Amino acid sequence: MPEHVPPAAQAEGAFGWLDARRAERERAGLVRTLRPRQATSSLLDLASNDYLGLARHPEVTAAAAAAAEHWGAGSTGSRLVTGTTALHGELETELAAFCGFEAALVFSSGYAANLAAVTALSSRESLIVSDADNHASLIDGCRLSRAHTLVAPHADPAAVRKLLDQAPGRYASALAVTDALFSVDGDAAPLPDLAAACREHGAGLLIDDAHGLGVLGARGRGAAHTAGLAGAPDVVATVTLSKSLGSQGGAVLGPARVIEHLVNAARTFIFDTGLNPAATGAALAALRLLRREPERAERVRAVAGALYRGLSDAGLAAVRPDAAVVSVRAPSPAQALAWAARCRAAGLVVGCFRPPSVPDGISRLRLTARADLTDEQVATAVAAIAATA
Repeated sequence: MPEHVPPAAQAEGAFGWLDARRAERERAGLVRTLRPRQATSSLLDLASNDYLGLARHPEVTAAAAAAAEHWGAGSTGSRLVTGTTALHGELETELAAFCGFEAALVFSSGYAANLAAVTALSSRESLIVSDADNHASLIDGCRLSRAHTLVAPHADPAAVRKLLDQAPGRYASALAVTDALFSVDGDAAPLPDLAAACREHGAGLLIDDAHGLGVLGARGRGAAHTAGLAGAPDVVATVTLSKSLGSQGGAVLGPARVIEHLVNAARTFIFDTGLNPAATGAALAALRLLRREPERAERVRAVAGALYRGLSDAGLAAVRPDAAVVSVRAPSPAQALAWAARCRAAGLVVGCFRPPSVPDGISRLRLTARADLTDEQVATAVAAIAATA
């Protein structure tokens, strides 16, 4: 139990201290609650990560149903026991080819994929340089790796280069870790410059491309491919199947020897149940649909740009998007929450990001563009957000 918990709370049993924590959250306006969504809704959705509008696409849902009918509802075990199906192999082969990497390995979630990549590619004798604004899954991976981790200022290749200067002679290996697109403000990492800094020091580069797959590049092939880093022997990327592909799960992409190592060393692969057949089949169908309709990637970027311009023209503190995420800053956590509630009352669902989800401590509305939004819906969303500010 934390030492600073009041004695009265300690006297209320093993978990009495949780009441004090809840009171702290209430005072700070940081209480979170679950809000079950309906299967259908009249609300305009700018909160989900369904960037390409594929979560309900008939081909994707039909593939999920067919996979469940053929393979069963669950994968029945870990990937190394009974949890691997032919669908997993097809998805891994096609995902690696689409993104430009030699091989891929599918996990039950993007979170698990990031934990696997960071922990299996480092050790107590390693140095990790991690961007200050990285996703929680990368931060947790650094902690679990037990490597010596240094935090670099956000999107600063010069700082990464300076921190990597400590690696030669002191550490067995070095790894720089970064989001490709940061989930709060949607800004892009300077990947070519980061790769150059890593190569000067013989370090690997791990890119979390969760928000780039399906959005960046002429065909939506992701940030690593767009930066010319896909397939490089010193670059590994992770992706999620739950955003642009409208399904669930994650994957690590990289050189074949990296993937072989993960199969044998990554705890979140070895000890976790494999991704269920329905999600695997849905992701595979969505990937094939994206290959066939690459204009979806261009459309989602266009929608994000239109949201940004409309909100900026309305005098709101919107952040210019590099992909599908548009954030609008709010004065406080309580005001952000109230703003999101007013948007809902006006017929619009938006994300509301507050500490600790925001690394800079600034609360904001987080909007996600979707390729299936019409120009009229974009205009409606901008008007609703501006009117409720």
